[in-house]
Amino acid sequence: MDKKGQRILIIDDEPQIRRFLRVSLTSHSYDVRDVGTGQAGLDEVASFSPELVILDLGLPDMSGIEVLTQIRAWSKVPIIILSVTEQETDKITALDKGADDYVTKPFGMGELLARMRAALRHTAGVGEEQPVLRFDELVIDLPHRQIKVADEEIKLTPTEYDLMKNLALNAGKVLTHKFLLKAVWGPAYENDIQYLRVFMGQIRRKIETDPSRPRHIITEPGVGYRLL
Repeated sequence: MDKKGQRILIIDDEPQIRRFLRVSLTSHSYDVRDVGTGQAGLDEVASFSPELVILDLGLPDMSGIEVLTQIRAWSKVPIIILSVTEQETDKITALDKGADDYVTKPFGMGELLARMRAALRHTAGVGEEQPVLRFDELVIDLPHRQIKVADEEIKLTPTEYDLMKNLALNAGKVLTHKFLLKAVWGPAYENDIQYLRVFMGQIRRKIETDPSRPRHIITEPGVGYRLL
């Protein structure tokens, strides 16, 4: 996907972070604007129509969660959260409320660029019919409910398949424990994290060459899982 000219909005109250991101992203051909408050960010989302938002959770006038909630009330623009390690609860809340991904401060530019590309790709694919999803040797055939690894069909239980389907349709995006439990088992199970871990372990044993070092289903500690 050609990223040239794609509009990126940075909402962060730290001038040095904004300057670093503006210079780095501009050098990668993005069209960048940055603001230091939540309200200014909301105004820019409406006027600038960014194709991706980078949002800090700690803002001076309102919480990043509130900014996220207001944006999600009317826009599906990809949003990547910037957070510090101590804010894990807020990070999970942000993902549950519609953020696409998060990057923990301090962060490497290479990691952020990779997360941005994944979020932009996922958004570009929304609404497109993709009956067969491919992730290197892993193939997920949605119409036939088939999973193959290196052309060999893998037998999954209905629950295991539903988990894989949710991960595949949101490839690259972090799905929280709560999201997956609610999507597959229903609201009554959304706190049964150990239950989810058991099923993820079973799936990994079936699809990963080395389940102890998974290449496809990646654990985001304390948060959830993503499919790469």
